[in-house]
Amino acid sequence: LTLAILFVSQSTIASECPDVLKFMKRKLNSQETVNLCEAYKDKAILFVNTASKCGFTPQFEGLESLYSQYKDKNFMVLGFPSDDFNQEYNDEGKTAELCELTYGVKFPMFETISVKGDDADPLYRLLAKKADTTAKWNLYKSLVDRKGNLVDSYSSFTKPDDAELIADIERAIQP
Repeated sequence: LTLAILFVSQSTIASECPDVLKFMKRKLNSQETVNLCEAYKDKAILFVNTASKCGFTPQFEGLESLYSQYKDKNFMVLGFPSDDFNQEYNDEGKTAELCELTYGVKFPMFETISVKGDDADPLYRLLAKKADTTAKWNLYKSLVDRKGNLVDSYSSFTKPDDAELIADIERAIQP
């Protein structure tokens, strides 16, 4: 009976989880994995494919500022390094060092993944399907609301302090 109750409750939790959160991801430069649903359910999320050696890399500072400002208001920034555009270190230690020491990043950063093409990570395939487009370059952003619905995607040129992006975040964090 206990097993049946456990199974039903886990099935209910899984069915209540938005599809964009039904993934396990390894933290950057770590063996620790995160169940995205357990960690970020009921939060608006800005998914960002990052790169360490790109002209847009200084956006880490603005992304950290967004995260700091809204993290207590049901909002997360999740960073996913990608070398799809040949501007990411092959060594996750170097990526982590750049994020933490150079830009003071405290928002969650995850393992290096592919964000486009045949090798795209399933999470980014799903985001691309929802947006009807793939990441065009590094620091491409996808915002989902607290229910997992895509709000919009933003080009690399959209800075974290962009008024439209902030207005969309303000709407996305609402219950």
